[in-house]
Amino acid sequence: MGLSMAGPGSQAKFVEGSLFRHVSVMALTSSVGLMAVFVVDLINMLYIAMLGREELAAAIGYAGAVLFFTTSFGIGMSIAVSALVARALGARDPALAREKATTGLVLGFVFGSVFAAVVWLALWPLVALLGATGETAALAVHFLQIVVPSQPLLMVGMIGGAILRSHGDARASMMATVWGALATAVLDPILIFGFKLELTGAALASVAARVVIAWMALQPIRRKYGGFDRPTPGQVVADMGPVWAIAVPAILTQVATPVGQAFVTRATSAYGEAAVAGMAIAGRLTPVAFGVIFALSGAIGPIIGQNFGAGRMDRVRRAFLDGLVFTGLVIVLVSALLFLLRTPIADLFRAEGLTRDLVFLFCGPLALLWFFNGAIFVGNAVCNNLGRPFWSTVVNWGRHTIGTIPLALWLGQYWGAQGVLIGQALGGVVFGLAAAWLALMAIRSPVTPRPRGAPVPETLAGPESEPVVSPGERRA
Repeated sequence: MGLSMAGPGSQAKFVEGSLFRHVSVMALTSSVGLMAVFVVDLINMLYIAMLGREELAAAIGYAGAVLFFTTSFGIGMSIAVSALVARALGARDPALAREKATTGLVLGFVFGSVFAAVVWLALWPLVALLGATGETAALAVHFLQIVVPSQPLLMVGMIGGAILRSHGDARASMMATVWGALATAVLDPILIFGFKLELTGAALASVAARVVIAWMALQPIRRKYGGFDRPTPGQVVADMGPVWAIAVPAILTQVATPVGQAFVTRATSAYGEAAVAGMAIAGRLTPVAFGVIFALSGAIGPIIGQNFGAGRMDRVRRAFLDGLVFTGLVIVLVSALLFLLRTPIADLFRAEGLTRDLVFLFCGPLALLWFFNGAIFVGNAVCNNLGRPFWSTVVNWGRHTIGTIPLALWLGQYWGAQGVLIGQALGGVVFGLAAAWLALMAIRSPVTPRPRGAPVPETLAGPESEPVVSPGERRA
């Protein structure tokens, strides 16, 4: 049995105080850690671009689309574990929080290993599906064959970070990924240029970064938050239901994004490797520039979960609205910076011709439309934590299928590769509005059983509401 989680580490810090401050601090701190993960990819792209071989840059682009897919599995699992741990903490049940953290980590590692094996065996078909051919396809597969086996380590790091955020310790979660990015920044030039390993060196640096992230995420949990239980097969099986009830829809939700991105990559490949290189640069810039927005879902989730666990639905609604306000402020600031720096950014990647045009397009009007993607992230966090994860799945799949494919194909016929990216961006508007509406509906009618000991909010009272029974009580 792990150490007791009682004490400062087990307090539900989000059930009191300014919600806008909680949202801002959690999002900004979490975004540094999240951006550090994506900076790893950006650093790889930058060093590979310095080699001056277009096929290498294109290979990184194709590989990135596959890695985005594998990372989505980890994000979905971390969302589930974060929601369960945060609810337990909100209900002042540290033992249940530790149990969910342990089970989530075990399930994440086991199924992450199986998932990585399946993806590794299917690398050639996956890369071909994206439109890669010839030497570019071979280079992309070579890179992925080295990186994909480290997927279970990434899962451990992501779930560990989610557990830390559930406790409100966004700084420790941030530092785990910051150390991973620093490892990459140090190893990339050594392996790529010093040992002349080129693409192989970039892949090995990425693996090393994942080892560092996993180690640094687990240490604060062990030292400050009671560590983990010694899981038994019975405990893992008993807890699979609550974990998968959120994880499966959350994983499906996350997988929608790389599926949509894969389509955009495929559509862009019709316009040549210069177009794919431009799309790859925009793809690497997006999570770095909008890292705060990407972090919102994971950052606001524990705030929603703790207040729901404590029965504070008024604060749940306020946190959602504050999340939208925060999103708008960030988008305006980042869009202005991208527009002002669009020329230096393009020069940094030695982008010319069509590649440069796509970078300028991304740093211009398309950046402003990211507000609606932010609304989707905030809305998804609300739905995932209030027992409506399937609503998030519907929004994300809608956004990346009917909200992407028809517009990208249609506008691509008129404006080429630029039209593909514009169509992808416009699809976010309708589904961003839909996500906000569904989040408000979830706040009015949450359905998730809350941990034992939590008060029953008025919105759960009534003949149509489910019994408020925790998974622990059901086992008893």
